[in-house]
Amino acid sequence: MAGHEQEKEALPAPPRVTKTSATRQQVLDLIERLGVGTAIPSERQLSADLGVSRLTVRAALGDLAREGYLVRRRGSGTYVQQPKISQELTMTSFSEDMRRRGMVPGSRTLSMTTQLAGARLGRFLNVSPGEQIVVVKRLRLADGETMAIETLHIPESLVPGLTPKSLTGSFYELMHDTYGVTIASGTQSIEPTVTNEEESAALGVPLHSPAFLFERTSRDATGRTVEFVQSIYRGDRYRIVTELGSPPRSRGGDA
Repeated sequence: MAGHEQEKEALPAPPRVTKTSATRQQVLDLIERLGVGTAIPSERQLSADLGVSRLTVRAALGDLAREGYLVRRRGSGTYVQQPKISQELTMTSFSEDMRRRGMVPGSRTLSMTTQLAGARLGRFLNVSPGEQIVVVKRLRLADGETMAIETLHIPESLVPGLTPKSLTGSFYELMHDTYGVTIASGTQSIEPTVTNEEESAALGVPLHSPAFLFERTSRDATGRTVEFVQSIYRGDRYRIVTELGSPPRSRGGDA
């Protein structure tokens, strides 16, 4: 009201900087100076260098390990981890995605077999259970480092004459250039998992390491299903990123 001095709004208090968060930032600064694969000082040494307790150091290191900046190796120490690659939810191929990031994609065929689709694969690929299916298991690499194990399931009729030698690069490019099939759309699901013995050995990670299981069904422009893919991505090298649009405006005053 006029003639009355307006009360000033109280400003929110600045966020409190805890010892753990301050220590975390100091260790982050140290990580930036060290190279990937370099061991960081012991908890005892960091405690002395930073002037905080070992419990505070341990909590900060635990946070950074969970965020993917560090990796702990039992009996060896704590090391600077490779930065995680952001995996966007798009229809781009692995090879295209890695090249866009300035990395050299690679592939190593682990096995290639032919089998009957059966009920389950027939349902995923929209073919009869008696259809012949090519099953290809590949190790996907970026700059020579293991990233994922990919298992392709393709109707044999779509890829006549397919050989392991032709599978060194992008499968999508091969489908387009050699077989005239262009991937136009797909459905993909993602869930957390852990690696089994075979996957751990192929990826070079400890047994039961965290991982992402991707399952994707892809279609061409006519809506024909052309592949069903299961991929195991290393959890220590990937994080999932997606763009979110604005929610639709409500009508009629609904909240």
